[in-house]
Amino acid sequence: MSSAFNVETLGEDALLLRFGHAIDPQTNRRVHACAAALARQRPPWLLDIVPAFSTLALAIDVEAFNDSSEPLADARRWLESLDPGRPGAGIDEDARRHEIPLHYGGEHGPDLEALARHAGLSVAQVIALHTAVEYRVGMLGFAPGFPYLIGMDERLSMPRHATPRTRVQAGSVGIAGAQTGIYPGTGPGGWQIIGRTDAILFDATQERPALLEPGDRVRFIDIDARRESSS
Repeated sequence: MSSAFNVETLGEDALLLRFGHAIDPQTNRRVHACAAALARQRPPWLLDIVPAFSTLALAIDVEAFNDSSEPLADARRWLESLDPGRPGAGIDEDARRHEIPLHYGGEHGPDLEALARHAGLSVAQVIALHTAVEYRVGMLGFAPGFPYLIGMDERLSMPRHATPRTRVQAGSVGIAGAQTGIYPGTGPGGWQIIGRTDAILFDATQERPALLEPGDRVRFIDIDARRESSS
C-alpha cells in the first residue's frame, strides 16, 4: 500500500498521505478510496480523516499508542499494511447523490453571459454543459461546507475575477479555473457567478452540518427550464 502514496508528517500528531500533485478525477478517486478503507478499518488511534484533492490528512491520538516512543512511526507502519482493495472500487456506487436546483443567469448569475462570451458559446450551451455532468465533491474548503466540484467540462473554464466581489450571496454557484463550486454563506468571493440555489449548504445546528461531503456526487438541475417545459 505504501507505493500508493507518500507519507508526510504534520506536526506532532498528524500525518499527510500524498497521492499526487494534480487536481484530477483519477487522483481524487484514489484519495476517497483510501479514506473509505480507513473508515472501514478505523483503528482506535485515528481521530479524524480529512480528504482533499490529492492528499488525505489524518489526525492521530498519539497517547493511544501507550508507551510507544514513536507513535507516528507506528501509525505509518500500520498504514503501509493497509489494503483498501482495487483503487476507487465502490466509491461511485456507495457515494451519496444530490440534485441541486439552480436558477441560472440574471440576478442569480451575473457572470453567466460573460462566461458564455469567454467560452465562445451561447448561454443555453453553457447551461447545458454545466447540467450535463455528474460532479464529485473533491474536497470542502474556503468556508464551512464549500464544495469544490470535480468533473466540469473544460470548455467552461474561466479565471477568477481579478478583483473579488465584497459580497456574494449564499447559494451562489461559481466557476474558477476548471472547477465549479457553491457558496454556502454570504461573503466575499472572486468566482464567476453563473447561478444560485435555494439549497442550504451548511447548517451548524444539524447533526451533519454540511449538505455535501467529500466523495458525494452532485448534479445541477436548471429549475427555470423545468418550469418552462411543464407550463
